[in-house]
This record gives sequence, C-alpha cells and structure tokens, in this order.
Amino acid sequence: MARKRFIIEMGMGVDQHGQEPTVAAARAVRNAIAHNALTGIMEVAGLTDPNDMIVEVQVAVPYPEQVREAEVLAVLPFGQKTLTVEYGGMVVNGLAIPSLNDKNDEMLIAVAAVTVFVETA
Repeated sequence: MARKRFIIEMGMGVDQHGQEPTVAAARAVRNAIAHNALTGIMEVAGLTDPNDMIVEVQVAVPYPEQVREAEVLAVLPFGQKTLTVEYGGMVVNGLAIPSLNDKNDEMLIAVAAVTVFVETA
C-alpha cells in the first residue's frame, strides 16, 4: 500500500498570558483544522473509519522542549496521530498581568502544519 497526502492544513496559535508553549501549539493545531470538513476522506478516498487516516502534525514554537505532546494531539478528533515539535514561532513582548499567572511579558506564537495521509492500494 502507498501512503498519499490528502490535505495539508496550516495554522497559528498564540498564548498571550501564561507563557505556555503547549497552549500556543494546541491553538495553532486547532486553527489549522478549524474550518475543514474532510468529507472526501470517506467519499473520495474510501475510508470507512476516520481513525484510519494518518495525521502528522508539525509545530514550530518557542521553548519546544516544554510542549506536552498529548495535550496538543488531543485537539485532533480522529486519526493515527504523530507530533513533531521544533524551535520556531515567535516571542513578542506584551504585558505581564500577575492575576493571569504571567511569569513575564512574553507572548508565545506557534505555527502548525497538519498533514492528513490515506493508505491507497
């Protein structure tokens, strides 16, 4: 069987307060998939179970070593999921508000690419 790309979705996510790269990464993935209905995964590609699709997520975010993989992948409702996290994104100086649990004034910006593959005969 050959693995073929069905769709590549891109997104951006920001954590303005709290300095949590996992939050920014999860928001980037959610943004990437937010406006898609993959009806073709069944109607065109012929899958009978959406969990049979292969979903590879790549995220670039500041402080990638702090990203909690399970929380980012939990954003995806279906599929055989994998995550690759690398250094990237952006740090922007914002406003530190202690009541919002800010450790400093950093806003973390992440970018994500979500690629869905199907196995074909």
